[in-house]
Amino acid sequence: MLAIAEAVLFAAAEPIEHTRLSIVLGTDSETTLEILDVLKERYEKEESGLCLLKLGSKYQLCSKKEYINEVRAVLDLKRNTPLSQAAFEVLAIIAYNQPITKPYIEQIRGVDCSGVVSTLCQRGLIEEKGRLEVPGRPVLYGTTDDFLRCFSLSALSELEELPNVDKQLLMSDIDSGQLSLFDDGESNDEVKTDEKEPAKVAE
Repeated sequence: MLAIAEAVLFAAAEPIEHTRLSIVLGTDSETTLEILDVLKERYEKEESGLCLLKLGSKYQLCSKKEYINEVRAVLDLKRNTPLSQAAFEVLAIIAYNQPITKPYIEQIRGVDCSGVVSTLCQRGLIEEKGRLEVPGRPVLYGTTDDFLRCFSLSALSELEELPNVDKQLLMSDIDSGQLSLFDDGESNDEVKTDEKEPAKVAE
């Protein structure tokens, strides 16, 4: 039960109510609190880099304050890692065609973009904007406020127009009905599903 509690706290990466742990452990609140106390004492006695914080009725697994400089250094290095060329390409496609699905991005680039999309989500530059109402209901992605801040934009309308845009390329069936910022500035608030829109790519 100690191992289960530790695994859950580690995987959650955020404060968890002890009552939720009780449900997972299949025991009462009193026993769960005793398990958490044992776990807390274990981290305090061992030469571990972790500690268990009690935040009201919630508990969270954290790194010890003695190692804050090393942890901060690693996190800063990760945050400051520049985006790859592929990430910039995917970000540009999303910015100019949002809301957009991953299959549509891959149709434009011709390669799998799962890893790049995941990285951009982790960086907070893109986020899920809902789902396209077609079979499979693929996730729609769009840019975030952090994207605007990073590129010193106050609104998406400040994005520069792309030259030589080919509007003759047709979208695949799975992406039928997606709208684009290229469509004469029309709103993307509603996603159409009854007609196909041309793909928009920069030459």
